[in-house]
Amino acid sequence: MNLLIKNGRIIDPSQKMDQTADLLIADGVIKQLGANLTAPSGTTTIDAAGCYVTPGLIDMHVHLRDPGLEYKEDIISGTRAAVAGGFTSVACMPNTKPVIDNKAVASYIIYKAKAEGFCNVFPVGSITYGSGGERMAEMGELKESGCVAVSDDGKPVKSSELMRRALQYANGIGIMVISHAEDLDLVGEGTMHEGFTSTELGLKGIPRIAEDIATSREVLLAEYTNAPLHIAHVSTAGAVRIIREAKARGVKVTCETAPHYFTLTDDAVRGYNTNAKMNPPLREATDVAAIKAGLKDGTIDAIATDHAPHHLDEKDVEFNEAMNGIVGLETSLPLALKLVGEGSLTLAQLVEKMAVNPSKILGIPRGTLAVGAVADITVIDPQVEWTVEADNLASKSKNSPFLGWRLQGGARCTIVGGVVEFQR
Repeated sequence: MNLLIKNGRIIDPSQKMDQTADLLIADGVIKQLGANLTAPSGTTTIDAAGCYVTPGLIDMHVHLRDPGLEYKEDIISGTRAAVAGGFTSVACMPNTKPVIDNKAVASYIIYKAKAEGFCNVFPVGSITYGSGGERMAEMGELKESGCVAVSDDGKPVKSSELMRRALQYANGIGIMVISHAEDLDLVGEGTMHEGFTSTELGLKGIPRIAEDIATSREVLLAEYTNAPLHIAHVSTAGAVRIIREAKARGVKVTCETAPHYFTLTDDAVRGYNTNAKMNPPLREATDVAAIKAGLKDGTIDAIATDHAPHHLDEKDVEFNEAMNGIVGLETSLPLALKLVGEGSLTLAQLVEKMAVNPSKILGIPRGTLAVGAVADITVIDPQVEWTVEADNLASKSKNSPFLGWRLQGGARCTIVGGVVEFQR
Protein backbone atom coordinates (compact mmCIF):
# COMPACT_ATOMS: atom_id res chain seq x y z
CA MET A 1 0.00 0.00 0.00
CA ASN A 2 1.24 3.46 -0.94
CA LEU A 3 0.20 6.39 1.27
CA LEU A 4 0.65 10.12 0.99
CA ILE A 5 0.14 12.13 4.17
CA LYS A 6 -0.35 15.75 3.20
CA ASN A 7 -0.38 19.10 5.00
CA GLY A 8 0.47 17.77 8.47
CA ARG A 9 2.71 19.42 11.02
CA ILE A 10 5.61 16.97 11.12
CA ILE A 11 7.18 16.77 14.57
CA ASP A 12 10.23 14.52 14.66
CA PRO A 13 12.79 15.26 17.39
CA SER A 14 15.09 12.56 15.96
CA GLN A 15 15.66 14.94 13.03
CA LYS A 16 15.02 18.17 14.97
CA MET A 17 12.08 18.73 12.66
CA ASP A 18 8.93 20.76 13.24
CA GLN A 19 7.41 21.93 9.97
CA THR A 20 4.41 21.54 7.72
CA ALA A 21 5.20 19.01 5.02
CA ASP A 22 4.09 15.86 3.22
CA LEU A 23 5.17 12.27 3.79
CA LEU A 24 5.20 9.55 1.10
CA ILE A 25 5.10 5.90 2.16
CA ALA A 26 5.71 2.95 -0.15
CA ASP A 27 6.40 -0.72 0.55
CA GLY A 28 6.14 -0.15 4.28
CA VAL A 29 8.89 2.46 4.50
CA ILE A 30 9.15 6.25 4.33
CA LYS A 31 10.20 7.21 0.80
CA GLN A 32 10.01 11.01 0.75
CA LEU A 33 9.51 13.89 3.14
CA GLY A 34 9.01 17.41 1.84
CA ALA A 35 6.65 20.08 0.59
CA ASN A 36 4.06 19.54 -2.16
CA LEU A 37 4.88 15.91 -2.82
CA THR A 38 3.11 14.05 -5.59
CA ALA A 39 2.49 10.32 -5.62
CA PRO A 40 1.99 7.64 -8.26
CA SER A 41 -1.54 6.62 -9.24
CA GLY A 42 -3.25 4.30 -6.80
CA THR A 43 -1.77 6.06 -3.79
CA THR A 44 -4.13 6.69 -0.88
CA THR A 45 -4.00 10.28 0.36
CA ILE A 46 -4.55 11.25 3.99
CA ASP A 47 -5.19 14.94 4.59
CA ALA A 48 -3.51 15.76 7.90
CA ALA A 49 -4.24 19.49 7.92
CA GLY A 50 -4.50 20.70 11.50
CA CYS A 51 -2.87 17.50 12.78
CA TYR A 52 0.53 16.52 14.10
CA VAL A 53 2.42 13.80 12.22
CA THR A 54 4.88 12.02 14.51
CA PRO A 55 6.95 8.86 14.68
CA GLY A 56 4.71 6.03 15.82
CA LEU A 57 4.14 6.19 19.56
CA ILE A 58 5.79 3.45 21.63
CA ASP A 59 4.44 2.25 24.97
CA MET A 60 7.32 0.54 26.71
CA HIS A 61 5.27 -0.84 29.61
CA VAL A 62 2.05 -2.76 29.01
CA HIS A 63 0.46 -5.95 30.32
CA LEU A 64 -1.21 -7.91 27.54
CA ARG A 65 -2.10 -10.84 29.86
CA ASP A 66 -1.43 -13.31 27.06
CA PRO A 67 -0.70 -16.20 27.57
CA GLY A 68 -2.73 -17.47 30.49
CA LEU A 69 -4.90 -14.52 31.54
CA GLU A 70 -6.81 -13.88 28.35
CA TYR A 71 -10.05 -13.23 30.18
CA LYS A 72 -8.55 -9.82 31.11
CA GLU A 73 -6.85 -9.03 27.80
CA ASP A 74 -5.13 -10.80 24.94
CA ILE A 75 -2.73 -9.82 22.19
CA ILE A 76 -5.56 -9.09 19.76
CA SER A 77 -7.62 -6.86 22.06
CA GLY A 78 -4.55 -5.26 23.62
CA THR A 79 -3.01 -4.27 20.32
CA ARG A 80 -6.40 -3.04 19.08
CA ALA A 81 -6.50 -0.76 22.11
CA ALA A 82 -2.92 0.30 21.41
CA VAL A 83 -3.56 1.51 17.87
CA ALA A 84 -6.75 3.23 19.00
CA GLY A 85 -4.53 5.14 21.40
CA GLY A 86 -1.99 6.01 18.69
CA PHE A 87 0.63 3.40 19.61
CA THR A 88 2.42 1.52 16.84
CA SER A 89 4.58 -0.54 19.21
CA VAL A 90 4.23 -1.90 22.73
CA ALA A 91 6.59 -3.76 25.04
CA CYS A 92 4.71 -6.37 27.07
CA MET A 93 5.72 -7.28 30.59
CA PRO A 94 6.52 -10.86 31.62
CA ASN A 95 3.99 -11.51 34.40
CA THR A 96 1.88 -13.79 32.24
CA LYS A 97 1.01 -17.44 32.97
CA PRO A 98 3.48 -18.93 32.29
CA VAL A 99 5.96 -16.13 32.86
CA ILE A 100 8.07 -14.99 29.91
CA ASP A 101 11.22 -16.68 31.22
CA ASN A 102 12.03 -18.92 28.25
CA LYS A 103 12.17 -18.98 24.47
CA ALA A 104 8.88 -20.84 24.01
CA VAL A 105 6.73 -18.19 25.69
CA ALA A 106 8.53 -15.28 24.02
CA SER A 107 8.23 -16.96 20.61
CA TYR A 108 4.51 -17.57 21.14
CA ILE A 109 3.93 -13.86 21.83
CA ILE A 110 5.94 -12.73 18.82
CA TYR A 111 4.23 -15.24 16.50
CA LYS A 112 0.72 -14.40 17.67
CA ALA A 113 1.37 -10.66 17.45
CA LYS A 114 2.62 -10.94 13.88
CA ALA A 115 -0.26 -13.20 12.87
CA GLU A 116 -3.17 -11.48 14.61
CA GLY A 117 -2.02 -8.25 16.26
CA PHE A 118 -2.57 -4.69 15.10
CA CYS A 119 0.82 -3.26 16.14
CA ASN A 120 4.36 -4.34 16.89
CA VAL A 121 4.75 -6.30 20.12
CA PHE A 122 8.16 -6.56 21.79
CA PRO A 123 8.29 -8.99 24.73
CA VAL A 124 10.10 -8.21 27.97
CA GLY A 125 11.54 -11.33 29.56
CA SER A 126 11.80 -11.93 33.28
CA ILE A 127 14.99 -11.33 35.26
CA THR A 128 14.43 -14.47 37.33
CA TYR A 129 12.70 -17.77 36.65
CA GLY A 130 8.98 -17.38 37.24
CA SER A 131 9.76 -13.86 38.50
CA GLY A 132 10.41 -15.66 41.77
CA GLY A 133 13.49 -13.63 42.62
CA GLU A 134 15.67 -16.65 43.35
CA ARG A 135 17.49 -17.75 40.18
CA MET A 136 18.43 -15.64 37.18
CA ALA A 137 16.70 -16.57 33.94
CA GLU A 138 18.64 -17.31 30.76
CA MET A 139 18.87 -13.74 29.50
CA GLY A 140 20.90 -14.71 26.45
CA GLU A 141 18.16 -17.07 25.31
CA LEU A 142 15.51 -14.45 25.99
CA LYS A 143 17.36 -11.87 23.91
CA GLU A 144 17.90 -14.34 21.07
CA SER A 145 14.18 -15.14 21.08
CA GLY A 146 13.25 -11.47 20.62
CA CYS A 147 12.97 -9.98 24.11
CA VAL A 148 14.06 -6.33 24.21
CA ALA A 149 14.54 -6.06 27.98
CA VAL A 150 14.24 -8.04 31.20
CA SER A 151 12.18 -7.22 34.28
CA ASP A 152 10.38 -8.87 37.16
CA ASP A 153 7.79 -6.10 36.88
CA GLY A 154 5.06 -6.47 39.44
CA LYS A 155 7.70 -7.61 41.89
CA PRO A 156 11.04 -6.12 42.92
CA VAL A 157 14.17 -8.24 42.87
CA LYS A 158 14.64 -8.45 46.61
CA SER A 159 18.24 -9.73 46.64
CA SER A 160 20.78 -6.96 46.04
CA GLU A 161 23.38 -9.54 45.02
CA LEU A 162 21.09 -11.11 42.43
CA MET A 163 20.22 -7.67 41.04
CA ARG A 164 23.90 -6.81 40.86
CA ARG A 165 24.61 -9.96 38.86
CA ALA A 166 21.61 -9.35 36.63
CA LEU A 167 22.86 -5.87 35.76
CA GLN A 168 26.34 -7.17 35.00
CA TYR A 169 25.12 -10.04 32.84
CA ALA A 170 22.54 -7.97 30.99
CA ASN A 171 25.15 -5.30 30.28
CA GLY A 172 27.44 -7.95 28.86
CA ILE A 173 24.89 -9.14 26.32
CA GLY A 174 23.36 -5.74 25.60
CA ILE A 175 19.86 -5.99 27.03
CA MET A 176 18.15 -3.45 29.30
CA VAL A 177 17.14 -4.22 32.88
CA ILE A 178 13.85 -2.62 33.95
CA SER A 179 13.39 -2.34 37.70
CA HIS A 180 10.18 -2.40 39.70
CA ALA A 181 11.60 -0.30 42.54
CA GLU A 182 9.77 -1.09 45.76
CA ASP A 183 10.74 -2.17 49.27
CA LEU A 184 8.16 -4.80 50.16
CA ASP A 185 8.93 -4.66 53.87
CA LEU A 186 7.85 -1.02 53.88
CA VAL A 187 4.84 -1.72 51.67
CA GLY A 188 3.56 -4.34 54.11
CA GLU A 189 -0.21 -4.64 53.83
CA GLY A 190 -0.64 -1.14 52.43
CA THR A 191 -3.21 -0.58 49.72
CA MET A 192 -2.85 3.14 48.88
CA HIS A 193 -0.48 6.04 49.47
CA GLU A 194 0.26 6.73 53.13
CA GLY A 195 -0.99 10.18 54.03
CA PHE A 196 -3.95 12.24 55.15
CA THR A 197 -6.38 10.55 52.75
CA SER A 198 -5.43 7.00 53.77
CA THR A 199 -5.84 7.96 57.42
CA GLU A 200 -9.23 9.51 56.75
CA LEU A 201 -10.39 6.47 54.79
CA GLY A 202 -9.03 4.01 57.32
CA LEU A 203 -6.84 2.24 54.75
CA LYS A 204 -3.31 1.03 55.38
CA GLY A 205 -0.83 3.22 53.57
CA ILE A 206 2.26 2.69 51.45
CA PRO A 207 4.89 5.32 52.29
CA ARG A 208 6.85 7.16 49.62
CA ILE A 209 10.05 5.86 51.19
CA ALA A 210 9.21 2.32 49.96
CA GLU A 211 9.84 3.55 46.43
CA ASP A 212 12.62 5.96 47.32
CA ILE A 213 14.78 3.41 49.16
CA ALA A 214 14.42 0.84 46.38
CA THR A 215 15.22 3.47 43.74
CA SER A 216 18.36 4.44 45.69
CA ARG A 217 19.52 0.82 45.78
CA GLU A 218 18.99 0.34 42.06
CA VAL A 219 20.81 3.55 41.21
CA LEU A 220 23.77 2.63 43.42
CA LEU A 221 23.97 -0.86 41.88
CA ALA A 222 23.89 0.63 38.38
CA GLU A 223 26.62 3.07 39.38
CA TYR A 224 28.76 0.32 40.92
CA THR A 225 28.42 -2.01 37.94
CA ASN A 226 28.55 0.80 35.33
CA ALA A 227 25.54 -0.86 33.72
CA PRO A 228 22.44 0.75 32.19
CA LEU A 229 19.23 0.55 34.19
CA HIS A 230 15.65 1.67 33.62
CA ILE A 231 13.31 2.48 36.52
CA ALA A 232 9.64 1.75 35.85
CA HIS A 233 6.57 3.79 36.87
CA VAL A 234 8.21 6.55 38.95
CA SER A 235 5.62 8.11 41.27
CA THR A 236 7.40 10.02 44.07
CA ALA A 237 9.21 13.32 44.39
CA GLY A 238 12.03 11.47 46.17
CA ALA A 239 12.56 9.03 43.30
CA VAL A 240 12.67 11.92 40.82
CA ARG A 241 15.31 13.67 42.95
CA ILE A 242 17.40 10.50 43.34
CA ILE A 243 17.38 9.83 39.59
CA ARG A 244 18.13 13.47 38.74
CA GLU A 245 21.17 13.45 41.04
CA ALA A 246 22.32 10.10 39.65
CA LYS A 247 22.14 11.36 36.08
CA ALA A 248 24.19 14.40 37.09
CA ARG A 249 26.88 11.98 38.35
CA GLY A 250 26.86 10.12 35.03
CA VAL A 251 24.96 7.03 36.15
CA LYS A 252 23.42 5.21 33.17
CA VAL A 253 19.88 5.38 34.49
CA THR A 254 16.68 6.15 32.61
CA CYS A 255 13.12 6.13 33.89
CA GLU A 256 9.47 6.40 33.01
CA THR A 257 6.28 7.63 34.60
CA ALA A 258 2.63 7.05 33.70
CA PRO A 259 -0.17 9.52 32.91
CA HIS A 260 -2.05 8.77 36.12
CA TYR A 261 0.95 9.93 38.17
CA PHE A 262 0.90 13.41 36.60
CA THR A 263 -2.89 13.64 36.38
CA LEU A 264 -4.36 12.24 39.62
CA THR A 265 -3.65 12.35 43.34
CA ASP A 266 -4.63 9.93 46.07
CA ASP A 267 -7.86 11.93 46.44
CA ALA A 268 -9.11 9.82 43.50
CA VAL A 269 -9.39 6.90 45.94
CA ARG A 270 -12.15 8.67 47.90
CA GLY A 271 -15.32 6.64 47.79
CA TYR A 272 -13.05 3.58 47.87
CA ASN A 273 -12.74 3.75 44.09
CA THR A 274 -10.93 0.54 43.14
CA ASN A 275 -10.23 1.94 39.65
CA ALA A 276 -7.85 4.32 41.43
CA LYS A 277 -5.96 1.43 43.06
CA MET A 278 -2.59 0.73 41.47
CA ASN A 279 1.02 -0.08 42.26
CA PRO A 280 2.81 2.17 42.96
CA PRO A 281 -0.17 4.06 44.35
CA LEU A 282 -1.39 7.50 43.42
CA ARG A 283 0.52 10.04 45.50
CA GLU A 284 -0.03 13.64 46.66
CA ALA A 285 0.01 17.00 44.88
CA THR A 286 3.69 17.59 45.73
CA ASP A 287 4.60 14.35 43.98
CA VAL A 288 2.51 15.25 40.93
CA ALA A 289 4.36 18.58 40.72
CA ALA A 290 7.71 16.78 41.00
CA ILE A 291 6.74 14.32 38.24
CA LYS A 292 5.85 17.22 35.94
CA ALA A 293 9.13 18.98 36.76
CA GLY A 294 11.04 15.76 36.09
CA LEU A 295 9.38 15.39 32.71
CA LYS A 296 10.13 18.99 31.82
CA ASP A 297 13.83 18.95 32.77
CA GLY A 298 14.51 15.55 31.21
CA THR A 299 14.98 13.58 34.42
CA ILE A 300 12.04 11.39 33.37
CA ASP A 301 12.78 10.01 29.92
CA ALA A 302 9.54 8.33 28.93
CA ILE A 303 5.79 8.28 29.40
CA ALA A 304 4.43 4.73 29.53
CA THR A 305 0.95 3.55 30.46
CA ASP A 306 1.56 0.51 32.69
CA HIS A 307 -1.66 -0.70 31.02
CA ALA A 308 -2.93 -3.30 33.48
CA PRO A 309 -6.33 -4.73 32.54
CA HIS A 310 -8.44 -6.57 35.13
CA HIS A 311 -11.84 -8.20 34.90
CA LEU A 312 -14.75 -6.42 36.58
CA ASP A 313 -14.96 -9.19 39.18
CA GLU A 314 -11.41 -8.35 40.27
CA LYS A 315 -12.21 -4.68 40.77
CA ASP A 316 -15.83 -4.73 41.94
CA VAL A 317 -14.82 -5.89 45.43
CA GLU A 318 -13.74 -4.33 48.72
CA PHE A 319 -10.83 -1.93 48.22
CA ASN A 320 -8.35 -4.08 50.16
CA GLU A 321 -9.20 -7.08 47.99
CA ALA A 322 -9.14 -5.34 44.61
CA MET A 323 -6.26 -6.00 42.23
CA ASN A 324 -3.82 -3.21 41.39
CA GLY A 325 -3.80 -1.54 38.02
CA ILE A 326 -5.72 0.38 35.38
CA VAL A 327 -6.10 0.33 31.61
CA GLY A 328 -4.34 3.23 29.95
CA LEU A 329 -3.55 2.69 26.27
CA GLU A 330 -6.51 4.68 25.00
CA THR A 331 -6.28 7.62 27.42
CA SER A 332 -2.51 8.14 27.55
CA LEU A 333 -2.14 10.48 24.57
CA PRO A 334 -4.86 13.03 25.46
CA LEU A 335 -3.70 13.09 29.10
CA ALA A 336 -0.13 13.73 27.94
CA LEU A 337 -1.33 16.44 25.56
CA LYS A 338 -2.71 18.24 28.63
CA LEU A 339 0.91 18.76 29.69
CA VAL A 340 1.56 20.58 26.43
CA GLY A 341 -1.54 22.70 26.88
CA GLU A 342 -0.46 23.79 30.34
CA GLY A 343 3.16 24.43 29.31
CA SER A 344 4.77 21.57 31.22
CA LEU A 345 6.08 20.05 27.96
CA THR A 346 6.65 21.19 24.40
CA LEU A 347 5.26 19.07 21.58
CA ALA A 348 8.80 17.99 20.71
CA GLN A 349 9.40 16.85 24.29
CA LEU A 350 6.13 14.93 24.27
CA VAL A 351 7.12 13.06 21.11
CA GLU A 352 10.55 12.37 22.58
CA LYS A 353 9.00 10.78 25.66
CA MET A 354 6.34 8.79 23.82
CA ALA A 355 8.28 7.67 20.73
CA VAL A 356 11.95 8.61 20.39
CA ASN A 357 13.27 7.83 23.88
CA PRO A 358 11.41 4.52 24.31
CA SER A 359 12.91 3.31 21.04
CA LYS A 360 16.40 4.26 22.24
CA ILE A 361 15.99 2.74 25.70
CA LEU A 362 14.71 -0.56 24.32
CA GLY A 363 17.08 -0.55 21.35
CA ILE A 364 14.39 -1.01 18.71
CA PRO A 365 14.64 0.55 15.21
CA ARG A 366 11.68 2.91 15.50
CA GLY A 367 11.04 6.45 16.73
CA THR A 368 11.92 8.37 13.56
CA LEU A 369 10.36 9.65 10.34
CA ALA A 370 13.67 9.63 8.48
CA VAL A 371 13.61 8.55 4.85
CA GLY A 372 14.18 4.81 4.70
CA ALA A 373 12.72 4.17 8.17
CA VAL A 374 9.90 1.73 8.81
CA ALA A 375 6.63 3.60 8.28
CA ASP A 376 5.30 3.53 11.83
CA ILE A 377 3.47 6.84 12.09
CA THR A 378 0.90 8.47 14.34
CA VAL A 379 -1.31 11.26 13.03
CA ILE A 380 -2.60 13.19 16.05
CA ASP A 381 -5.68 15.38 16.01
CA PRO A 382 -5.22 17.87 18.88
CA GLN A 383 -8.78 19.20 18.60
CA VAL A 384 -10.92 16.06 18.66
CA GLU A 385 -13.00 15.79 21.82
CA TRP A 386 -14.34 12.54 23.20
CA THR A 387 -15.71 11.04 26.38
CA VAL A 388 -14.12 7.98 27.98
CA GLU A 389 -16.89 5.38 28.02
CA ALA A 390 -16.50 1.73 28.98
CA ASP A 391 -18.48 0.48 25.99
CA ASN A 392 -16.21 2.34 23.58
CA LEU A 393 -12.87 1.11 24.95
CA ALA A 394 -11.19 -1.48 22.73
CA SER A 395 -9.60 -3.20 25.72
CA LYS A 396 -11.43 -6.23 27.12
CA SER A 397 -11.19 -4.67 30.56
CA LYS A 398 -12.68 -1.32 31.55
CA ASN A 399 -10.85 -0.54 34.81
CA SER A 400 -10.09 3.13 34.19
CA PRO A 401 -10.29 5.98 36.71
CA PHE A 402 -11.02 8.28 33.75
CA LEU A 403 -14.43 6.84 32.87
CA GLY A 404 -16.77 9.74 32.20
CA TRP A 405 -13.93 12.22 31.61
CA ARG A 406 -14.17 14.51 28.60
CA LEU A 407 -10.76 14.50 26.90
CA GLN A 408 -9.29 16.48 24.04
CA GLY A 409 -6.83 15.08 21.50
CA GLY A 410 -6.24 11.63 20.14
CA ALA A 411 -5.04 9.56 17.22
CA ARG A 412 -6.62 10.49 13.90
CA CYS A 413 -4.73 7.70 12.18
CA THR A 414 -2.29 4.99 13.32
CA ILE A 415 -0.04 3.51 10.63
CA VAL A 416 2.03 0.39 11.33
CA GLY A 417 4.55 -0.70 8.70
CA GLY A 418 2.79 1.42 6.09
CA VAL A 419 -0.64 -0.07 6.84
CA VAL A 420 -3.46 1.99 8.36
CA GLU A 421 -4.46 0.00 11.45
CA PHE A 422 -6.70 2.64 13.00
CA GLN A 423 -8.54 5.66 11.65
CA ARG A 424 -10.91 7.93 13.51
